[in-house]
Amino acid sequence: MDVVWASLWLFTLLNVVAVAALSLVWLERKLLGRMQGRVGPTRVGPFGLLQPIADGIKLLMKEDIAPGSSSRVLFFVAPLLVFVPSYMVWITIPFGRDLFVRNLDLGLFFFVALSVLGIVGLVLAGWSSNSKYAILGGFRSAAQLVSYEIPIIMTILVVAMLAGSLSFRDVVLAQDVVPYAAVQPLAFGVFLLAGLAEVGRTPFDIYHAESEVVGGPFVEYSGAHWAIFFLAEYINTFMVGALGALLFLGGWRWPVGDVPAAAGVALFLFKTYAIVAVIFWVRATYPRMRIDQLMSFGWKVLIPLSFAAFVATAFQMFYGWPIWTLTILSLVILVPPIYIQLRWQRKPAMALAKHYAEIAVAVHAQPRPVPVAAVTEADAAPGREDDA
Repeated sequence: MDVVWASLWLFTLLNVVAVAALSLVWLERKLLGRMQGRVGPTRVGPFGLLQPIADGIKLLMKEDIAPGSSSRVLFFVAPLLVFVPSYMVWITIPFGRDLFVRNLDLGLFFFVALSVLGIVGLVLAGWSSNSKYAILGGFRSAAQLVSYEIPIIMTILVVAMLAGSLSFRDVVLAQDVVPYAAVQPLAFGVFLLAGLAEVGRTPFDIYHAESEVVGGPFVEYSGAHWAIFFLAEYINTFMVGALGALLFLGGWRWPVGDVPAAAGVALFLFKTYAIVAVIFWVRATYPRMRIDQLMSFGWKVLIPLSFAAFVATAFQMFYGWPIWTLTILSLVILVPPIYIQLRWQRKPAMALAKHYAEIAVAVHAQPRPVPVAAVTEADAAPGREDDA
């Protein structure tokens, strides 16, 4: 019976996660449409709600091909190596106080251990395709994900130190009064930025390069196998929103404390979708970084800031300072990089923009002249109105 119940829970979880990923597809298209002066999907279903299902059916019906020189077995296994870890981490992520598949005492460790396995699938997808563009995309994905996995792990350690536990439920219960986003805003900001890079969202979608000719390590994939990569990306995006809600925003508790189970799940989902909406907002706002800018930002900015957040938390806990001192320390650490960014790193770009503005040629649109053949009937027969 335990095997039957476990299989039922896993099947239910798979459907919940899949529906959540499809909802993100619809939400992203509608939000981007609103931000860019468009309407988004409206034709398929009420408010276009069935558009993600139509897209999925279209992908499943497409021809699934593979390069003749590819390693067929590894080529078709690689999408599963990307999808399965992104699904398995949900086993220990709670949607409410008692709504989870398994509450692990080392849930945070379990998440970190499984989440890094997706890198193997991306590298294997590029290598098995036997395409130079796919291999380059796989190498870029490995370099990016390994670099940005470090700040995510460090911010998770900060939360574990504050809560004194590696269990997701204990972390949420420890945020009864003040969420960790207010206690350690530096770690929260680093987590969001590193999470964007971890799931390959704009402006960190370097290895996807979806607006360029190639498409990263899965450029040779089509049909259902490409859809698996696509589904894994949106599941990971939803996971970043859920982790942000659990680790920094109090999950299903803060600021209302103990609430009925349904209300707690609704509060948790609201926080999760709010973080996901911010991720989509960033995509509509910022252009893609170059690969050198991305690596420099990871190693020179996010990793040092994540270690600074870790050291600040260690100092506050070791000396027993009031919890509000940690907030002040976080904000003080944030001041130098923000000042350097605004005062020095923006100078070349602002100077170039000013130069282009000075040499720009102003073009004023003139009203289009009315052609002679478009004379109205009233103009052709001016006496008709008087006769009437």
